[in-house]
Amino acid sequence: MWREIPGGVTAPQGYRAGAVRAGLKPSGALDLTLIYSEQPAVAAGALTTSQLRAACVTYCQQQLQTGQPVHAIVCNAGQANAATGHQGWQDACTTATAFAEALGIAPNQVLVASTGVIGRLIPMDKLVGAIPDLLAVTTREGGDLAAQGILTTDLVTKTIALESTDLQPPIRVGGIAKGSGMIHPNMATLLAFVTCDAPVEAGLWRKLLQEAVAVSFNQITVDGDTSTNDMLLALANGAAGGTVIRADDPRVPTLRAMVTEACIQLAKKVARDGEGATCLIEVQVRGTDTDQAARTLARTISGSLLVKSAVFGRDPNWGRIAAAAGRAGVPFNPDDLAIDLGPIPLMRAGQPLPFDREAGKNYLHSDPVVIQVQVGDGPGVGYAWGCDLSYDYVRINAEYTT
Repeated sequence: MWREIPGGVTAPQGYRAGAVRAGLKPSGALDLTLIYSEQPAVAAGALTTSQLRAACVTYCQQQLQTGQPVHAIVCNAGQANAATGHQGWQDACTTATAFAEALGIAPNQVLVASTGVIGRLIPMDKLVGAIPDLLAVTTREGGDLAAQGILTTDLVTKTIALESTDLQPPIRVGGIAKGSGMIHPNMATLLAFVTCDAPVEAGLWRKLLQEAVAVSFNQITVDGDTSTNDMLLALANGAAGGTVIRADDPRVPTLRAMVTEACIQLAKKVARDGEGATCLIEVQVRGTDTDQAARTLARTISGSLLVKSAVFGRDPNWGRIAAAAGRAGVPFNPDDLAIDLGPIPLMRAGQPLPFDREAGKNYLHSDPVVIQVQVGDGPGVGYAWGCDLSYDYVRINAEYTT
């Protein structure tokens, strides 16, 4: 149905991207990023549910509600521009206006994102002053550069690109993400930007994105903290050609699968790069009445600090898995509970099984660590991803602003 290709957000046709060092980060690393669609794109988004929203989140929400086409996404790294009052709002608007003037488009065709320390204003003179240099490096080969420019405490870039193999003309979906700490989403999470060159009807594009978010970004957790800046923005510009894809189009299943797969891959990369993490944890739950119930169980288990600590300590203490399942708020019969740690069965029909503890310890050196839970014979299936909780998580966050 599709194949993975290089390029990230610039793999789809009609997109350019780039990043520069504007001096927003004390480290001097890349900190200002532009993703640009050469033709107007249908836009969709998923935004944080936090009551303390960064100015960029409110700004993007207002723009997305208009349904107007979008040309550009701008992201600064170093300052979250959250809890910054009226000045923060003005800075978000100024960012959109300044880039619009430089690109020759309207301000409402620019979406803005920020990441960094909460309570810090953006040095606007540096941001605006760097726009000419940024435009000069914004190219059709700039996807990897953009992936670097949005990072903060991340150790690695997170990028994906897919191309359909069963459609003519073929369509492509690309994406980049950042996130390492403060990951426990209630929308999407972190920052993620997805591009697509299919000609998609606006309502369908929004629906496909929300469906993808439910099984990807909303199913990861690192530390239980939801950010003020969580944002997923997705553009579809139609540059691949062909007729507009509507709800009853035979191309919808392929497009849906590609958008979902891109989001899942990015979400898993974020979870694996959790601050101080040594491995990815994947929780698979089956047997509930609904998929949503299974996803709730899986997310509760993957987010358990005790489960995460046990994985880091290579301690096959399956009781922590069972306890997390029990507090998830999803009804099930304890006599139906079954738990496996990778290939090792630990519980069946609510009863513990004898197992080789050393084999369990050895398995916990795997990456990913897969935990399988069955709670009945219902049709529901759900997945969630997290990471282990190491000593370094405390160190990284204890030293975050110092």
